[in-house]
Amino acid sequence: MATKNFYLFGEDISTAKEIQIPAEIIDQHGDAQTTDLEDELKQVVAHHFGVFESKGLSFSSVDQSLPTLSDVLSAEEPIAIAIDGHKVRQVPHPKGLPYVGNFFQVYPDHLGNHQRLFDLYGPMIQTTNLGRTVYQTNDPNLANIFFSESEYFSKIITEDHPLWPIKMPEAGIFLGDTNSKEWPVVHKFLAPALGPKAVRHYATTMQHTVEEAFKVFDELDERKESWNVYPYMLKLGSQAVGELVLGMDFKHFNSVDAPPHEMVALIAQSLALNKKISSRGSWYAHLPFGDPKRLQTMWSRIDELIGQSVNEAKSGGVEDLELQEAAVKAANMVDYAIRAVDNKGNKLPREYLVSALLVATGAGFTTTSSLLSWIIYGLVHYPGMQEKLLQELVDNDFDNKTQITADFTSKLTFQDKYIKEIQRRHNPAFQPARTAVRDVIVPGGYKLPKGAVVIPALHHIMNNPTLWDNPTSFDPERWDTPRVKERNKGTYTPFGSGARMCIGFNFALQEIKVFLPKLVYRYEFVKDDVDQTVEYDPEFQLIRPDNLFVRAQKRTSLPAKSATSGGK
Repeated sequence: MATKNFYLFGEDISTAKEIQIPAEIIDQHGDAQTTDLEDELKQVVAHHFGVFESKGLSFSSVDQSLPTLSDVLSAEEPIAIAIDGHKVRQVPHPKGLPYVGNFFQVYPDHLGNHQRLFDLYGPMIQTTNLGRTVYQTNDPNLANIFFSESEYFSKIITEDHPLWPIKMPEAGIFLGDTNSKEWPVVHKFLAPALGPKAVRHYATTMQHTVEEAFKVFDELDERKESWNVYPYMLKLGSQAVGELVLGMDFKHFNSVDAPPHEMVALIAQSLALNKKISSRGSWYAHLPFGDPKRLQTMWSRIDELIGQSVNEAKSGGVEDLELQEAAVKAANMVDYAIRAVDNKGNKLPREYLVSALLVATGAGFTTTSSLLSWIIYGLVHYPGMQEKLLQELVDNDFDNKTQITADFTSKLTFQDKYIKEIQRRHNPAFQPARTAVRDVIVPGGYKLPKGAVVIPALHHIMNNPTLWDNPTSFDPERWDTPRVKERNKGTYTPFGSGARMCIGFNFALQEIKVFLPKLVYRYEFVKDDVDQTVEYDPEFQLIRPDNLFVRAQKRTSLPAKSATSGGK
């Protein structure tokens, strides 16, 4: 066993630490004069200094490189450690103002301003807003590291986390920490109810929901009225979630002017409030009055409403069912959560039930409604899109009586590419934050302190010009190109990735793939004012269009089948 002094390149030599090189490494490789430095030594040193990936380490003395183990053993001076050829460095950041920090350099246009900072500083940036510091990346490799549940990173909702004002540990999923006792229990029970098999079971209800909305869109067409897309997509998305999760009819399409159900309105308002509170520093979230107090009051009322719906939910039976069986036999997710048992005969604890269903309800419709809004934006903003989608439906013998199933949607290859491209270009999710569990140095030599909140900036990753050809161009056909097919998996993660990726992604995609064919087949969507710029809402938790007004004109004719359809 030998002892050597190591320090991080970029820091003072006086910070060098003594590290013992295990005898087995020396015995195995110590006499190899020309062999590259062994991975075992890199791993030992990386562990001592909190370096996430050991393979990027390289060593040097004051005046020379030390590429082999024997070089390291022969060195008499402290040995410098470089990361991917870089000095260890702090994450770059713009100079802030006293008290407010970078607030006015980020808001209100946080998408545009974060892009400006990435262009200026590179793939990692740091901003501090009114005392709350976060780190962001537009590098998919770093994003994959942050999404990993490891000894270095996990989902821990601290005061610097963007979800802190609405943290709900007992919910387990989404608003709870990975290291909590609730998360593994709630995730185990809810995952089957949101898996592919269960979601296929929901297709009939989803189709019925959008067909029930037709009478409202038809009436608006008869009035020749345009309508703001997001409020109606909020009602459409939540109507399906209400029935499938809670067994409730929110009555959103009983009339043109039917208001959103109180629960839906409160959840949407709470996301706007949370964005406002989380962007203003942790001190603001602790105020016992104003917006923080309003948010607490809202969540109390939402919790009360969910509790009532659990007590009143329809049941598909009284017998207990195994998780997978319950997922396809239960009348709704409340019924499922009450009757499902695991392989040990355990049920989801009652004290977790209401909170878990609250989060499943809120997350289920807020993301989908924003995505649906961008789906319609794409129809009216990008020429030829709805014509291609309609043609594909006609070529596959779609009509008003068609039951949309997973087998049918698998035939709609252009629709699949269109949805992917909308999610790439206009993904609603923005802040899937993770927290550093310990001091850590990530590839590129960036040093992050324990407790650092890191955000894979999904919009900026999926619109990064170093990763995507002409990323501002809306091109569904790019999904057939070799570069996209062979892409790094981290370049396209609309629902996040890792153990804490969105548990409801199957549900969301199924809903979109059922709603979109029905809407496109029945209506031609036309933008109300072609010269009006559609803007995103910077004061909402998700990215949604704020002022998209359209006409949905009922179709009076359909195109003939294309020659390439093979006469189907």
